[in-house]
Amino acid sequence: MDILQTAEQIKLGGHLSAEQALALVAVANRSFDQQVMLYQGAEEIRQHFCGDRAELCAIINAKSGRCGENCSFCAQSQHHQTSAPVYPLKQPQQLLEAAKRAEQGGARCFSLVTSGTRIVPGEEFDRLLSAIEQIAQQCKLSPSVSLGFLDPQMAQQLVEAGCVTYHHNLETAQSFFPQVCTSHPYQQAIDTITVAQQAGLRVCSGGIFGMGESWSHRIELGCLLRELGVESIPLNFLTPVVGTPLENQPALSPDECLTTISLFRYLVPQARISVCGGRQYQLKTRQNEIFKAGASGMMIGDFLTTAGSSLTGDQQLLQQAGMTW
Repeated sequence: MDILQTAEQIKLGGHLSAEQALALVAVANRSFDQQVMLYQGAEEIRQHFCGDRAELCAIINAKSGRCGENCSFCAQSQHHQTSAPVYPLKQPQQLLEAAKRAEQGGARCFSLVTSGTRIVPGEEFDRLLSAIEQIAQQCKLSPSVSLGFLDPQMAQQLVEAGCVTYHHNLETAQSFFPQVCTSHPYQQAIDTITVAQQAGLRVCSGGIFGMGESWSHRIELGCLLRELGVESIPLNFLTPVVGTPLENQPALSPDECLTTISLFRYLVPQARISVCGGRQYQLKTRQNEIFKAGASGMMIGDFLTTAGSSLTGDQQLLQQAGMTW
């Protein structure tokens, strides 16, 4: 397989099958030169469809801890003994102030993230709707939420409040999911994506890599996200948390992280592909290479239960990569 020729075909509207994607990774992993070619092709695809302006997003852990799900990577699951913070839903004014800080830092999308299986109708959901309305009215960035499983009525209320994006990660391939979580079926997450799309929300959905999955699992996830028409794909790399089942999971190499980013650019060429959690832990000094590998955005600021980079550090990273924001 000629890597750069494959990239040209994708720029012209072609799509990789799962078998072709696996062959592409096999070729890229043969040598350093082939890896470089993979990254070069991914960067060309990214420039063709997304340009050189980085999409920056930020989040706030709006409600933390005591989640009933048993996801093996998660510090907030009540099934694990971790030191993650536990607190109730923050007030709308606190969420608005955080959105304003994110906007000043360059974020174009800001997400309110709550722990737990779902938010039920009532006081908490009303508080979130109020925060979304204030953010939509007082900020130029796009309000987003990550509230767990969603029903059509709540999705419509989110749209009416001014929410633009609904974030709901699939986390990994359906065939690997039982190794990660057994407290809910995978189809429930797919259904939530469909509900959000039918309501007119842009969907942000991706996964976490480095949990023991294979290249075939990563490709399976990428193909499903393409099939579902997901517009924004966050790529997270595991940060092992003491007290979770994955606390001793070895880190991926930076090259494997970058190859994963490139793989998703080849699989879902027109999507917004952002590198989010775990980039400091897994990529270390090579974080500025994510855009050369095909990413079109990244998360700035802190993550859910771990600290991120400083604003100055992120801006320097973008400058080193030759990206505007």
